[in-house]
Amino acid sequence: MNLPSKIDVLVVGFGPVGAVVANLLGGHGVRTLVIDRSPELLTHPRAIALDNEALRILQLAGLSEDAFATLAIPYVCMHSPYCGEFARFNTGGSIDGHPKLVTFFQPELEQALRANVASHPTVHTALGVELTELEERGETVIAILKRADGSTTSVEATYVVGADGASSIVRRLIGLDFQGRTYAEDWLIVDARNVPRPIDHVEFLCDPRRPTPHMVAPGGRERWEFMLQAGESPEEIATDESIRRLLSRWGRPEDMVIERKAVYRFHARVADAFRRGRVFLAGDAAHITPPFVGQGLVAGLRDAANLCWKLAWVLRHRAAPSILDSYDTERRPHAKAMIALARRMGRLVMPGNAAVAMLMHGLMRLIRLVPPLSTYVAELGIKPKNRFARGLFVAGRASSHLVRGGVLPQGWLRGAEGSTRLSDDVFGPSLTLIGFGLDAGARLDEATRADFAACGGKVVQIRHRGQRLHRAAHGDSWEDLHEALIPGAAPFGWAAIVRPDRTVLHDGPVTEVNRLVREALVLLGAPRAADIAPALPYRMNDGAVL
Repeated sequence: MNLPSKIDVLVVGFGPVGAVVANLLGGHGVRTLVIDRSPELLTHPRAIALDNEALRILQLAGLSEDAFATLAIPYVCMHSPYCGEFARFNTGGSIDGHPKLVTFFQPELEQALRANVASHPTVHTALGVELTELEERGETVIAILKRADGSTTSVEATYVVGADGASSIVRRLIGLDFQGRTYAEDWLIVDARNVPRPIDHVEFLCDPRRPTPHMVAPGGRERWEFMLQAGESPEEIATDESIRRLLSRWGRPEDMVIERKAVYRFHARVADAFRRGRVFLAGDAAHITPPFVGQGLVAGLRDAANLCWKLAWVLRHRAAPSILDSYDTERRPHAKAMIALARRMGRLVMPGNAAVAMLMHGLMRLIRLVPPLSTYVAELGIKPKNRFARGLFVAGRASSHLVRGGVLPQGWLRGAEGSTRLSDDVFGPSLTLIGFGLDAGARLDEATRADFAACGGKVVQIRHRGQRLHRAAHGDSWEDLHEALIPGAAPFGWAAIVRPDRTVLHDGPVTEVNRLVREALVLLGAPRAADIAPALPYRMNDGAVL
């Protein structure tokens, strides 16, 4: 197979995070090589839950809603043997056009992602290939790769993304620490089909004698996670006889089909930086989250969405390389906050003994009697928002519902010909200037318009439902069908500049749009249109044979 010897981005790891990175970079036309030491998909039980944010990122990566099977979860509950149900989280309904929480079958997701990667002409993949060395030389990184037959070759990349999991070779090669803790307890994970009395939700059985998360999944599947007790060995607990004994509570085990099983030990760790030089970490290579809030894979997808457009903008000379510093600034605090939440939830799921269980679970049950606190917990107010305190956005806040450094909501829009689309699909992989109610593009002076276009900018007008006046004479003009954007996000007469990852970069009155765009371009370090040479076609370098 002919593969490039020089590329823009080398992605190490072709799991779900690496595959999303490849899809996002491919969508921006970035010359990418993805490698993985495994010649085929891993099939052991791993991630099983995705939230609305993760589904929205998969949408950005090009996956259609029916690309892989999902099952919407109406609620998550927690049970105590001493207090009964002591907590319930409302996960029904949708946010930003996607269900709040779904379960899925990871091999199906990975197959869909890999199929989509194959549609990008600038992305090549190499399975059964392992990274052994990295050396940064000036403006490139030299990677030594080893094939399955033991032979080696080198690849020159402008940047490297390590999405190669918790035991990341990339992280070790660049010398970053992986601080945190490993839980002392082992857990048996069992996926089964044809369960006689299936559930339709997610439940945590918080018995200190054997905590057991239990959930439903697509394809007639259910999953159990059994914590091993003192004296039980991974080998003993994973036998068919032991699994049948554990599952007998939910029906005749002989009627069930045990599809997959594995014994894991959970971790709570985060790298001391997500970047060193031209090398970046994403997903489990950068942080590992205990599974108690279902945010492990979700956090990795957030990494991908945050990083990939920045790499693309720098590689396409639309922004200064300094914007890449914001990846660590924005992502690491949020990843750490999610790990902290998972650890707190873990203490509820696996209390040390009966006395601790009665105290903690009893307190949680009392909280349900206080309406404001009960609502806050039930509606997932405890979940850290994906909103940045510092990063690549203009500091300050104007008078609107928008928050700079926060994510723009998504809604259903109707075009001139009656077609309906989700707003992210309308914006595409662009830096977007949005005029709410008014046409922001019509107010741009010629030089600012040219500079914004040279920076990959696109102008879109969002009209409130039924609006007929002030419609843009040219360009994209869409009607908001459900008020998610106007007036839900911003009032009539407002403007916002939104990054390709849908983070609000800048906002203000549409009458000040030239200032807003100029300040945003300065922040990005974008060149002026007059200084940019005509762009050449961006093609894959099909150089040396790997």
